[in-house]
Amino acid sequence: MTEKEKMLRGMLYDADDSALCADRVRAKELCHAYNQLRPSDAAGMRELLRQLLGKTGETFCVTAPFWCDYGYNIRLGEHFYANHNLVILDCAAVTFGEHVFVAPNCGFYTAGHPIDAECRERGLEYAYPITVGDHVWIGGGVQVMPGVTIGSNVVIGGGSVVVKDIPSDSVAVGNPCRVIR
Repeated sequence: MTEKEKMLRGMLYDADDSALCADRVRAKELCHAYNQLRPSDAAGMRELLRQLLGKTGETFCVTAPFWCDYGYNIRLGEHFYANHNLVILDCAAVTFGEHVFVAPNCGFYTAGHPIDAECRERGLEYAYPITVGDHVWIGGGVQVMPGVTIGSNVVIGGGSVVVKDIPSDSVAVGNPCRVIR
């Protein structure tokens, strides 16, 4: 089994694997090119994101700068919008539903490191998918951790750190993020 297969299956994997390193360099090059485009070059932006991302809807916008690890594990639903400074560590799938709005300075992190120091120092990592439902608003500075599912019709308050699943039809805030209604 390749390190990429292990990564995509949520197993411990070696992030320094040459094939994974090459995939990350490709993604970083595309992100860099994207971040250098003029804001008026909407067609160029859409083209680069379509090369980078696993799936997009017809209508989407990601405001530069934007960074990700691989790109091919990111899926954007229709009418996706992300403001400045979005970071997605997509070692596992990161799936956004339709009509998702992401405020500035947000991060979605599928990657994690073992608690065991020996494993960690050997360069081993794991990755768990993140799923965001439809009609979701993610406030500024929100950080979403590995393995989290955020339901549909949800508002996540600014500055929250989401470490557990958030059910549909709720408002959640805080560190750690918790449902308040």
